[in-house]
Amino acid sequence: MSSLSNPVSAADQPDGSHPKVSMRAIAQERYGSADVLELRTMPRPTPATGEVLVQVRAAGLGRNTWHVMTGKPYAMRPAFGMRGPKQPVAGQDVAGTVVEVGDGTTRFSVGDEVFGVAKGSFAEYAVASESRLAHKPAGVSFTDAASAPISAITAMQAIRRAGLTAGQTVLVIGASGGVGSFAVQLAKAAGAEVTGTCSTSKVPFVRELGADHVTDYTRTGSTESGQRYDVILDIGGNAPLGRLRRALTLSGVAVLVGGENAGDWVGMSRQARALALSPFIRQRLLMLIGTQSTADLDDLGELLAAGTITARVDATFPLESAPDAMRYLEAGKAQGKIVITV
Repeated sequence: MSSLSNPVSAADQPDGSHPKVSMRAIAQERYGSADVLELRTMPRPTPATGEVLVQVRAAGLGRNTWHVMTGKPYAMRPAFGMRGPKQPVAGQDVAGTVVEVGDGTTRFSVGDEVFGVAKGSFAEYAVASESRLAHKPAGVSFTDAASAPISAITAMQAIRRAGLTAGQTVLVIGASGGVGSFAVQLAKAAGAEVTGTCSTSKVPFVRELGADHVTDYTRTGSTESGQRYDVILDIGGNAPLGRLRRALTLSGVAVLVGGENAGDWVGMSRQARALALSPFIRQRLLMLIGTQSTADLDDLGELLAAGTITARVDATFPLESAPDAMRYLEAGKAQGKIVITV
């Protein structure tokens, strides 16, 4: 019988003198659609050395969670788990309160409000390495903090990778999504002239983010306005490399952050072709797979606290409605981020 079916019940503590050892969580045993996500009662995790246990208040939902749910692209299954997810509880972005610390933990204490990346954040409790957490800014809500870690840091790293400087022109493809909404704000904060692409209904939202120009890709395409850009941040797009190059200046830089609908098997063939071509041309074609670090999380906390960037949460769903939240993401309806509240 699966361990998911053997929860430790709170009734195992009859005198009430110990914290409850069970929790509600959204778990999956196999890959598939949102239907594989189920609300379960499970044992509460225990932090190991260098880890903390977080009482989850909110958890962000993004494409990273969708990839783990579906097990796509298949090339990632050695990392995700071959037959099913190695981590049975869904979710990564987290915000909450530290309730227990493991041996060797030095950065956090019980009672600290934190945000970052955890192991299975779609739950009442989640374990996280202290190196993947930061103190939550006092003026930022748990919901807003949970929306930011992976998406905002990916945007930060894309802009850093491009070497974006004040006065440059930048095109953000996928400007209305989780990463894109932060990329627009960060590029504006860097002093760039920003054009964002999105679908018709999301044009007002991208303007509100601060974009100087907005292109409706359903009418003109993401890269076919005739404008040339110093930097293109291709987030979740799948434009052919030739089109990207035609939209770049002669010495421009394109950073390929995502590639949705790029195939179930590898999902990154376009990025591989870009890397192979880049050494032979003046333009630079780069790829980015976002990672999270203590330094970037601390920097993100400062940006949020200062109001340099703000979280744009489109919708919140209670924990038990996580499958509906995933369907909302899949439908492409979100403007900004989706958050699960606990």
